[in-house]
Amino acid sequence: MCGIFGYVGNSNNAAGIVLAGLRLLEYRGYDSWGISVKRGKKLDVDKHTGKIEQAITQLPKSTLGIGHTRWATHGGVTTVNAHPHLDCTKEVAVVHNGIVENFLELKEELQRIGHHFVSETDTEVIAHLIEEYLKKEGFASSVRDAFNRLKGLSAIVVAYAPSAEIIAAKSGSPLVVGVGDNEFFVASDAVGIVKHTRRVIFMEDNDMVILGKKLKLIRLPEGKVVKPLFHTIDWEFKNVQKGKYKHFLLKEIYEQPQVVENIAINYGADTKRLSKLIEEAFGTFMLGCGTASYAAIAGTYLFSRVAKKHVNFSIGSEFAYLEDYLTPKSLLIAISQSGETIDVVAPVEKARKRGSQIAAIVNVIGSTLYRQAQHKILLGAGVEKAVVSTKSFIAMVAILILTAYTSAKRQEEAKELLMQAAGNIRVILQNAYVKRIKELAKKLVKSSHIFVIGRGLAYATALETALKLKETSYVHAEGFAGGELKHGVIALIDNETPCIVIAPNDETYDDIISNAQEIKARGGFIIGVGPKNNNVFDIFLETSDAGDATMLSQIVLAQLLAYYLALYRGIKDPDKPRNLAKSVTVK
Repeated sequence: MCGIFGYVGNSNNAAGIVLAGLRLLEYRGYDSWGISVKRGKKLDVDKHTGKIEQAITQLPKSTLGIGHTRWATHGGVTTVNAHPHLDCTKEVAVVHNGIVENFLELKEELQRIGHHFVSETDTEVIAHLIEEYLKKEGFASSVRDAFNRLKGLSAIVVAYAPSAEIIAAKSGSPLVVGVGDNEFFVASDAVGIVKHTRRVIFMEDNDMVILGKKLKLIRLPEGKVVKPLFHTIDWEFKNVQKGKYKHFLLKEIYEQPQVVENIAINYGADTKRLSKLIEEAFGTFMLGCGTASYAAIAGTYLFSRVAKKHVNFSIGSEFAYLEDYLTPKSLLIAISQSGETIDVVAPVEKARKRGSQIAAIVNVIGSTLYRQAQHKILLGAGVEKAVVSTKSFIAMVAILILTAYTSAKRQEEAKELLMQAAGNIRVILQNAYVKRIKELAKKLVKSSHIFVIGRGLAYATALETALKLKETSYVHAEGFAGGELKHGVIALIDNETPCIVIAPNDETYDDIISNAQEIKARGGFIIGVGPKNNNVFDIFLETSDAGDATMLSQIVLAQLLAYYLALYRGIKDPDKPRNLAKSVTVK
């Protein structure tokens, strides 16, 4: 879940290059950071707690450096626990994503033979293990043998001062190698590399790459040399900069109309292929985590009502307990922004072993999920830097709408609905409308709890609305099906409790209005969101009626409300919510 960046080449500004790379990757982890560079035959380290955005480093000039932004797993948020970690000789430095499941066993073994540990982390054992192997063999074979002993899913980047080399190896967590002009880069995301080079290698599980004067790719565990497969990145570095916006979150909210239009115009063939796979499958299963799981829930409603297809849903982390019914005739549709979420990647790998067909709806080309799938649809949302997902969710739902309508032989109708929604999102993003959302955010700023209700497709909207409020503004928000009010939740309603009612102009409207009245009768403060006003609403935020695509406009309203509520509650950096990271690569 952390950011890794490494450099080796002709420039003697390795520390500056690594620092700039880590800033671009900070969304992957931001409780502490550190950099190590080669100085002579040893390695210097500079480590700090806190965010890296305004940080500077006084490390010496060097042509080799590695760095890391941390999201803590083993050990608290301290300078000592920050990466990189050194061996006893200070010749080996390691940065690491993932978890070494057998680190206690390895640590005890190494302590018995005299190794001294300074941190609470699992990562430090890797440095000492490599140090031990170096007593008998070379750098490459030492890293290979050490990595082969690690249990669990990990990505490591190791710097070795005596040979002026970096070695990276992975199993589970992502790593990308960038190839420049007599220089090499390695990072946990291509975002960190693209300003330097567009020529990259997406490392596969059990790949190990040696970077020094040249590049050598090795397949583990045996160490066979293999030919690398190069890719060219085709997006612009300017897309990962804030531009005129104060935060990436706001920038990405404003990019959403173009995302929806792009899908409406250009995704007909992709969704036709996916709908054919669903038609031919004997059992279709859709899974995702967090925001992606709510897109998947929306998909189950869309396929049932529009396409008359039964699609099963599971949260990614729970699918391991449901996978026994998979067969070679099954279709698993995995949805993920990053394509690296371990709770999606792991069940997909198991489904592949059962012979099931895998389709991926993912935003990152070359990601693990992208490579696992036989059938893939890229979201086309562009780089998403804010940890809080916005345009990728909109893209997921838009693709599912188009696919469901395509299955029902109504693709052109879906395209029209998506274009209507994109137009309405533009209206919502205009100053007059945003002003109303800001006024509502100010009214809710002291609320301890916010409830969100919906039915049918709007139930998925309610869940996503609540998640945006929680992770962006730190307000406790709960989304639930309107019919569940009477089954316990209504006990929490008291005077002035805010409740957002998602009320599209569909078959759920009358029932959700009845639920709103039940809340109102108990003193609740009702915020209606939809195409039609109603006397039960204390505040009404209007969206146009774009059929099933109406939920896209409603979600954008929720994103803006969460953003401004966060600002009014004094949250200085809504791009990086506390305790969260963009790519969840540990279980």
